[in-house]
Amino acid sequence: MESTVNSGVILSVYIISFLIGFPCNLLALYAFSTKIRSKPRPTDILLLNLTVSDLMFLIILPLKMHEAASDMEWNLPNFMCSITSFTFFSTIYTSSLLLMAVSVVRYIGAAFPIAYQKLHKPVYAIVISAVIWLISTAHCSIVFVIQHHPSLASNNSSVCYEHFTEEQKQILLPVRLEFFFVLCLIPLLICVYCYLRCILILYSRPRISQMQKQKAIGMASGTLAVFLICVLPYNLSHLVGYIQGQSPEWRYYSLLLSCFNTCIDPIIFYFSSSIFRLSSEKFIFRNCMLSPSGFQGHVNSSS
Repeated sequence: MESTVNSGVILSVYIISFLIGFPCNLLALYAFSTKIRSKPRPTDILLLNLTVSDLMFLIILPLKMHEAASDMEWNLPNFMCSITSFTFFSTIYTSSLLLMAVSVVRYIGAAFPIAYQKLHKPVYAIVISAVIWLISTAHCSIVFVIQHHPSLASNNSSVCYEHFTEEQKQILLPVRLEFFFVLCLIPLLICVYCYLRCILILYSRPRISQMQKQKAIGMASGTLAVFLICVLPYNLSHLVGYIQGQSPEWRYYSLLLSCFNTCIDPIIFYFSSSIFRLSSEKFIFRNCMLSPSGFQGHVNSSS
């Protein structure tokens, strides 16, 4: 790993992301699982898959913490490096594609309500989710190719998925360029179009309250912020790396922004989804009921 990379900064970001993201996404998992059991909607199914993707990322994160704590050296078995890298990257792209799918569903619901009712069956959202998982995992299988193909495998086992040979770069850099366009830029443009159209449609309908309009703006702004802050910088490193013929030194720091995606997603869920807000409050209140009687009475009186 380049000397410009500070393993202490990387470890700190990993720890913060895990401590905030893991409980928040568990809460989101509870909320959407409850909703799907009663009356599933396409967006609920997509957001549930997004939560599962974030949790998979967070579950694998302690292995990346161990790597950062070891000064970016990989002291674990080589096969665990492949599995960690594959899960780490595939969940990042799964999340971006699912956010795109949510924006498309919400746009169809706002612009074509009659068609939306006909396509409201949960099976469609399940199929879309399965296709997204297939696309992201198929793309990120390049990790196994780069690390284990006989003609490409490197003898450098002190680091995990870094310090590539020239032969590996000839395969990896063009693939990363394709990642930038297919898994980042196109979903970003689709999200921008869908949410801008949603906002314009809502503001053209006088019967919709100002609160609902502000909620739509907040939801759109939050989702686009995830792309611009957490997803786009890392994927821009693919474009720069292809032009320069090697990964830029700031690539690893831009990847850290993707970690915060797992913390931001539940916040977007809370403000944009009433079922998540109600279920999370119900979950919190239920836990408070198990606390000492004095605080229990306070909760009862305030509810």
